[in-house]
Amino acid sequence: MAQEAGSATAEDSGLDTGGAESRGSGRPAPPEGRGFPSAVARSGRVGGLDGLRTLAVALVLVYHVAPDVLPGGSVAVDVFFTISGFVITRLLLAEYARTGGVALLPFYRRRWLRLVPALLAVCAVCAVLSVTTPLWGFDDSLPAAGLSALFLVNVVRAAEPGPYGDLTGPLAHTWSLGVEEQFYLLWPLALLVLLRYARARTVLLCTAALCALPVLWRCALWHPDAAHRIYNGTDTRADQLLAGALVAVVLARLRADDPRLAVLRAWAGRLAWPALGLLALVAWRMPVTADAGPWTVAWYTVGFLFVAVLSAVLVAALELRPGGGLSRLLSLTPLTWTGRNLSYGVYLWHYPVVRLLASLGMRDGLLPATAVLTLLMALLSYYVVEAPFLRRARRPAPGTAARQPAA
Repeated sequence: MAQEAGSATAEDSGLDTGGAESRGSGRPAPPEGRGFPSAVARSGRVGGLDGLRTLAVALVLVYHVAPDVLPGGSVAVDVFFTISGFVITRLLLAEYARTGGVALLPFYRRRWLRLVPALLAVCAVCAVLSVTTPLWGFDDSLPAAGLSALFLVNVVRAAEPGPYGDLTGPLAHTWSLGVEEQFYLLWPLALLVLLRYARARTVLLCTAALCALPVLWRCALWHPDAAHRIYNGTDTRADQLLAGALVAVVLARLRADDPRLAVLRAWAGRLAWPALGLLALVAWRMPVTADAGPWTVAWYTVGFLFVAVLSAVLVAALELRPGGGLSRLLSLTPLTWTGRNLSYGVYLWHYPVVRLLASLGMRDGLLPATAVLTLLMALLSYYVVEAPFLRRARRPAPGTAARQPAA
């Protein structure tokens, strides 16, 4: 799970890969955002999404401390995937609409500065505890730290056919960061190719088609021994990220006065609360990572897409109906501030904290103790590590300059 920093309007555009002309043809770029007339207008932060991040990371924390309470709490990671796909694609489309290209190197630089320093801090602490203490929760954590720093935990976990080993130890939860980072590496490249050589409508259709491919691939792969492969693979979870990307493309394509946007807004408002209720029901009753017989087969084939659709409905509703009841609830200041600034740190630190407290023999009060210590570590991470690098991420890289499109 990764948290996005800043809005598209606050980021430097860097060097423009597409130039000011349309697809290198020598003709002026098409009007109205190069086929995405609402891309720039819809590029700011959405407070409700930050609040949704807070709820999701809280579910993950409870799930790892007390899985009997929320056996399906890992579904929150699926929600994070869809949010990430939406936000990243929206930023890329906004840059394309403004400049006619996507500056990939500055994009990857911003991603690195946003995600990696805090992750390396967690890896370093786990490695130090491994070599300086007898805590069983951090035994042999050096390989885990290396795999996590390279975003390869999901690859290792996908290759384990039986029960998970302890190779990834206190950093096993960073498998989801591996999925997201591998998606961040590939999707901007694929989107840039589509933007340069296809019409905007074709970009939308291709994104929708790509959402279906992981479902077919999961059905082809399915076997009880392939559960870890499906759960941890970037290729087998890509539809959840692409569902968010599809929402971003659709909304960027529709003008503010398009009647289809009014229909989409109305249906998103009607379906938002039922979608949230179904996700809550899954978290409460569905043992996602346990053997649930036929339910497991359904979940590991079409279930991931089902959750992606529910998450996409929430994202669309929060984007299109900022004055709705759900948006107002999730936009409460404590929720939005926590989601914007601490959700990434909470996710990074909660599992090592669980292992630390368990290694110290704590049983009673484990959940509140984990929540308090995790929040303290997330605050420390934000102010000491993340915020300084975020300020660097918002500045242009040395040697680059923002270039305005030619008239």
